[in-house]
Amino acid sequence: GWRYFNEYRQGQMEQGAIAYEAIVKQLQADHEKAFAPVAAFVKEHSGDSYGDLAALQLAAAAVKAGKLDLAVEQLQQVADKGNSDTVKPLATIRLARVLLEQGKLEDASKRLDSIKADAYQSMVAEVRGDLFIKQGDKTKAMAAYQQAATASGDKVSPELQMKLDELAVPKSVVTEEKPNA
Repeated sequence: GWRYFNEYRQGQMEQGAIAYEAIVKQLQADHEKAFAPVAAFVKEHSGDSYGDLAALQLAAAAVKAGKLDLAVEQLQQVADKGNSDTVKPLATIRLARVLLEQGKLEDASKRLDSIKADAYQSMVAEVRGDLFIKQGDKTKAMAAYQQAATASGDKVSPELQMKLDELAVPKSVVTEEKPNA
């Protein structure tokens, strides 16, 4: 009986992997035309890893297509009911970014507050900096970006470095140095 059960589970996992691979290829080939079949796959595989991964793929494609509501729907599902403690924080961070894009700053902030794992604090701080930029608070944004840089150690992304550079104020402006004449 135990061997039968293990063989059954192995077969189910293999079928899920094959179906996931097919649906991702369809999404890459058909783009928006594949949104409905991918959403159906996500619904059918809700609660398993393949469903979560397909939802993330669909959300990314939806953002590229400008369908932010669809992206929010998929990301919320994974962030709230995802199968993995690794995937849930990533979905939450992506969800916060999409909510920022939609102008839902308070919702984005609440989502960021829900992430407690240390491994994601650099990403959370960077998105929080983006949130402060949207609110027009450059001082808090700079502090958040600095926190993100500190949390990432020596692996500061080029995007984060660019954000830090944009907010940096030249010394001559700060100290009001007079040019040599």
